[in-house]
Amino acid sequence: MEKKKILIVDDEPDVLILLGERLNKAGYEVIKAPSGKEAIELAAKKLPNLVILDIAMPVMDGSEVASILRSDPKTKDIPILFLTCLFTKHEEKVCGHLLGQNFFVAKPYDVTELLTEIDKRLR
Repeated sequence: MEKKKILIVDDEPDVLILLGERLNKAGYEVIKAPSGKEAIELAAKKLPNLVILDIAMPVMDGSEVASILRSDPKTKDIPILFLTCLFTKHEEKVCGHLLGQNFFVAKPYDVTELLTEIDKRLR
């Protein structure tokens, strides 16, 4: 059985490394992008099963990346999970994980909760 591919997009190298290791251990194939521009190119080329996207990034923020991915027929149906510090854990619990047609998990995240949200999106 082929591993599910997850594209992680974050301008913080430590986030890419740590989250990538956690997802690898959970059995996913990980693709990493340090910028929105690179994420768009990789998504179109690699067609991941899910994108984990930081919102607050320089040059092109996560909402702009998500909008571009949604407008491309090749990537429009890929689930997007925002991993962000722009929402609090309280807002996450009150509002749920839905943000528009995308999902979000507030930082700092619990690995088990994050993996649960990923599994839900990939079913």
